[in-house]
Amino acid sequence: MSQLQPYILSLVVGFGVGAIYAGLAVKSPAPPIIALLGLLGMVAGEAGVQWLKGHQNFVQACLHEKSFAVNAPDRVAKDRDAL
Repeated sequence: MSQLQPYILSLVVGFGVGAIYAGLAVKSPAPPIIALLGLLGMVAGEAGVQWLKGHQNFVQACLHEKSFAVNAPDRVAKDRDAL
């Protein structure tokens, strides 16, 4: 539960600030949708890079398979001859 505490606190404080803004009829300094989409993109990008760093073999395997895509007809012929 202690790992979730900062997130819950952030959500509660954000809700409180939003309620104060609405009560005072003050516009938010940033457009909420644009700001949230930007933050989502930042978090997704960071997570994607971290995932790729942890899965270097996966990336290398994809690049390796792509390099053989150019020679696909030769590989198909070799596979057929092997049967």
